[in-house]
Parts: sequence; C-alpha cells; structure tokens
Amino acid sequence: MTTFSAPAKIILFGEHAVVYGHPAIAVPFSALRASAEVHKNNPPGQGLLIVAGDLQKTIRVEDAGNVLAEMSRLILKQLGASPPDVPISLRSTIPVASGLGSGAAIASVLGRVLSAVVNHPLSDDALNQIVYEIEKLHHGTPSGIDNTVVVYEQPIYFVRDQAIQRLKIGQSFQLVAADTGKSAPTRISVGDVRKLYEANPAKIQPVLNSIGQIVEQARQIIEYGNPDALGPLMLQNHLLLSELTVSSPELDALVDAAMNAGALGAKLSGGGRGGNMIALVAADTAEYVGQALLAAGAARIYHTTVTA
Repeated sequence: MTTFSAPAKIILFGEHAVVYGHPAIAVPFSALRASAEVHKNNPPGQGLLIVAGDLQKTIRVEDAGNVLAEMSRLILKQLGASPPDVPISLRSTIPVASGLGSGAAIASVLGRVLSAVVNHPLSDDALNQIVYEIEKLHHGTPSGIDNTVVVYEQPIYFVRDQAIQRLKIGQSFQLVAADTGKSAPTRISVGDVRKLYEANPAKIQPVLNSIGQIVEQARQIIEYGNPDALGPLMLQNHLLLSELTVSSPELDALVDAAMNAGALGAKLSGGGRGGNMIALVAADTAEYVGQALLAAGAARIYHTTVTA
C-alpha cells in the first residue's frame, strides 16, 4: 500500500492583497489532512478509479464534469503518462470551500500518488507548479499561497512570483479556527475584489498597501518571538478586508465573540464571505474561546499550535 498526505493551510495575514503583489504569511494546519492510497492493481483495462470515501463515490478518470477526474487528467498530462490501472482511495478531513486549502491538498496528494504509480518522481517544486495550474482552473487568479504552503508543509512568507521564503517562528503560539459553516468559493471573492480594484483603483490600492504593511510588521513580530503583539494587527487586517467587502455578518460575529471571550486578536482567514475565522489565544483561554465561538454560531472549531 502506498499512502501520501497533505495538510490544510491557514493564512495568518495578507489574503487578497497577495494577489496584487503584496506579501502574505501562511502556515500549514497539519491536524486537518487529505490523503490518497493505492492498495492494489486493477485487472488490465479497468483504468484509473478514484474512490472518494467522503463522497461515497467511485469516479473514473474519463468522467466529464467531475473535479477529481479533471485534476487527475491534468496531472497525468503534466507527467506525460497514460492513466494507470489502479484504484486510488481519497479521503479528506479538510472542509471544502472554507479557506483551508482543501483543493490544493487534494491536488497535492493526487499528484504525489499518481507520480509514484507511473514511476515519474516529482520534486516539490515540480509538484507545486502542477498544483498551481489546477488552482488556476478553480480559482481564476489565485495567489499561489495555498499550493505553496500545502506542498512544502512549512510556514512561509510569500510574495507572488518571488522565491519562497521559509518563515522562522520565534516563539510558538496558538490559534483557534472557527468554521462559519457557510461555503465560500475563493474564486468568487477574488473576482469581486478584482472588480472593485478595476472600478476604483485609487480607493482600493491604499487598502491593499495597508494590508501589505501589516504583513511586514507581523513577520518581524513572529520571527522575533513576540506573538502576543499579533493581536491588534489581526483586528486591523480584518477591518481592511471588510473594506474589500469580503467579510460577512457571520465572520464579524465570530470575531466579536472571540474578542469578548479573551482572544488576543481575530480575523477572517482565506477568501472570506464565509469559511473560517482565526483567533489568537493564550493556552489558558483557548478552550473558553472555542466554546464561545460555538455558542456564537460556529459550525465547528479547530485548534492548532504554530510551533517554533
């Protein structure tokens, strides 16, 4: 049996502005993962089957209009390989369309497992490029941050079209993520911000610039090991994202609930208009903040430590 897995991701700072050349900071959320397994060969001629356990579906690579089949075809084309006669079991604990990089994680494990099956090893760099091409199919003009964090599974400081910079974590800190339970396709919010920008760049460019400045401040704070100081920056970043129209009543309510429960800071994470909010918490307040978020309407909560 051959097994591969990939993590979810959380954007700490810089979403949306990163599309326009500003930096962003993101970390893997390793407690939530996608995985792909190959158990045995099919009889000759059966073709490539994707057994999506979470969806309770078996998908043939030839199926038209299916996202997983489309991903597999693109990967095989990049590998220059024909579909192998194997069943691939695919599972994920990452919520879909919630800003946690579900699509990038699925594409990453499919890329790794298919490259292994057809005996065409892929470097992380090569896989990252393939996953980015898949992201473009589903998100229009993605920043590239999802595929980069997921494929390399490491905290990063990211600027589009520049070399990846590994982010040093000076001191560990804890985050609670709260899922609004509302699906939020990134493609739509990214496209709407693009429309805002094109309609009034004189108004939107300063907002994007301010987000970029927050990211630079956050990087210094994280690397120097003073994470408690990130809290006010998170709130500022959230307000700026609200100006870009990508917050929502649900996200704003969760931010307020987290702060009222003692969080050090909170903001939406990802595309917005649903999906997830993240809160910076101390070790002794994490559980209380999580319960407050559930009481405020969060569909589910997740906890992670960003480790030094």
